[in-house]
Amino acid sequence: MSNLGDMNKLMNDMMGNFPFDTVAIEKAVKKSASLNEKLANLALDAAGTSTEISTSWANETFDKFRAIAEAKDEPVDYGKAMADFWSAQTEIATKKMELFSDVVKKAQMETVELMVLAGKDMTKDASEAVKKTTKDVTAASKKMATVK
Repeated sequence: MSNLGDMNKLMNDMMGNFPFDTVAIEKAVKKSASLNEKLANLALDAAGTSTEISTSWANETFDKFRAIAEAKDEPVDYGKAMADFWSAQTEIATKKMELFSDVVKKAQMETVELMVLAGKDMTKDASEAVKKTTKDVTAASKKMATVK
């Protein structure tokens, strides 16, 4: 099997010996692709929102840092500027971490909803497949019984 033609023939022969419902497989692949698209969009939305929060945090930090960079008349004023900066940073960090937490909670809730819906859909599909297989096996059994 040194060339592609031989490999294709092997695969065709092998798959021909294992008949299966191509419509069901195509349906499953489409559902899987749809679920993956939804999950990817959910992750990308969360990443985008997180990036916006990070950018906002950085900009607020730079704005607060400008006060430290300004020349002061008295040495004590530098200490006060640093204390004000760190106090503001504590407040900013608290607010931004709450925003990050909200993003994570939202993404988690939406992911769980998607997975529950996918689970219900898969259960329905599996039930239909079992019913179809049972019907086919029953028909084949009856046919075999009448042949005797």
